[in-house]
Amino acid sequence: MTARKQIHLRQRARAIFDRAVKAADPSLAMRNRLAANPFPTPARGGRTILIAIGKAAPAMLCEALQYVAGDHEAMAVTNYENDMEVPGATVIRAGHPVPDENGLLAGRHIIGMLSSTTENDQVITLISGGGSALAPAPVAGVSLQEKAQVNRLLLSSGTDIVRMNLVRQQLSQLKGGGFLRLAAPASVTSYILSDVIGDDLRAVASGPTVSPIGTRAEARQVCKEAGIWSRLPASIQTHLECEEENKEAVREVRNHLIGSNRLSLEAACAEASRGFPARIVSDRLTGDVSDAAGAIARAALTEKSASPVALLFGGETTVQIAGDGLGGRNQELALRIAMLADTFGTDREWVFLSGGTDGRDGPTEAAGGLADAQTCARIIASDADPAAMLLNNDSNAALAAAGDLLLTGATGTNVADIQVFLWAAHCDTPT
Repeated sequence: MTARKQIHLRQRARAIFDRAVKAADPSLAMRNRLAANPFPTPARGGRTILIAIGKAAPAMLCEALQYVAGDHEAMAVTNYENDMEVPGATVIRAGHPVPDENGLLAGRHIIGMLSSTTENDQVITLISGGGSALAPAPVAGVSLQEKAQVNRLLLSSGTDIVRMNLVRQQLSQLKGGGFLRLAAPASVTSYILSDVIGDDLRAVASGPTVSPIGTRAEARQVCKEAGIWSRLPASIQTHLECEEENKEAVREVRNHLIGSNRLSLEAACAEASRGFPARIVSDRLTGDVSDAAGAIARAALTEKSASPVALLFGGETTVQIAGDGLGGRNQELALRIAMLADTFGTDREWVFLSGGTDGRDGPTEAAGGLADAQTCARIIASDADPAAMLLNNDSNAALAAAGDLLLTGATGTNVADIQVFLWAAHCDTPT
C-alpha cells in the first residue's frame, strides 16, 4: 500500500471516531429529549433549580436554559479543559480524575442549593460522565485529601467503573441518591448522558439521582478484592465499617437517558459503512487492556473477507499500573495492538484507533492512539523500546515517538471509549 493510501486509511478511522463523538453531542441530545419530555413546571411560588455536573455539563445546561421560564437558579460543574461559559449560570471548573479544592467548593455549592428547596420547587439535574470526581462532598469525618487518596488507589488497581463508583457512593453526601435526599421535598427530574457500558444509571457520575449500587459491606469487599483495603486512610475504614444509616424517602424522581456509548457506536458504524463493509463486534469491551487487545486481534484475524472492512468496538477497559510512565487505557490498548503487527501478517494493511469520547485519556492531553503496522518500527527508530515502555505503562511517550497520539482536545461530552480496526484489501485483491 502506498503512503497516500495509508494516510487515507488513518483519515477514515479518525472520521469514524469523530462521528461517534458527534452523536454524543450534549446539546443535540438535550434538544431531542426535551422535544419528547419537556421540563416539568414548578408549582405556584416555586422555582426551577438546574444543576449540571460532568464533562458535558456546560453544553447541556446552555441548551436546557432555553426551555426554562420564570424564577430559576442554575450552575454547572465541569473539568478544567471545558472552558465554555454559560450565560445566566454559575460555572465551576474542577479536577478530574482526582478531586481537588474547586470540586469541594462545587460540592458545597450544590448542597446549599438543594438544601434550600421547598415542595413547590422543581430540581432539574443534567448528569454526564466525570461527575464522580468533579463534585466531591465527603461524608463527615473524611477529608478531601483522604477521598482523593481512595480515588487514586481505585484508579491504579484496575477496578472497573461500576465497582469503583460503588465505593465512591459510600463516601459521598451527593452520590448514590444523595441529590434526592438533599432536594426533598422538591421533585427531581434528571437527564443523563451515560458513559457507563450497559447504561446502569447507578454508575453514571456515581448515581446522584438513583439508588446506590451497593452497601458499605460490599464497598469493603471491593477494596479488599482490589488489594487496597490496608492502604485506605483510617477514617475511610472506620466509615465503611459502620452500620448503614436509614435513608430518607424521596418525593419523586424521573430519570431520562439521553445518550450512550451504544448510540455513538451505531453512528460510527453508519459512518464506516460509507466506505467499508462495517460491523459492531462488541459494545462491551471491558476488562484489562491486555485481554481487550487479544479480543480485538482475534476478531480481526477471523475476518475472512479479502475486501476492506471496518470492525467496531465500544466499552471501557482498565489498566493495571506497574510502572511510573504516563498513559491511559486507550493509548495502552493502541500500543498493545501495534505490538501484535507480526500476528496480522504483511498481506494487507491495517489501522487501529482507540479513543475516549471526552478527548482525554488518563492524565494526558491525548484522547488515545492511532496505530498501524509500522508504529513499533517508528518507536524503535526514535531510539526507544516499545516493549520496555509498555512494561512501564509509558504508552503516551511511545505513541508520541511514533507520531501516533490521537489528539482531539476536550470534546464537551463523554460516552466512554470507541475502537476502530480497519482492514485494507488483501494485496492481491483487485481495487
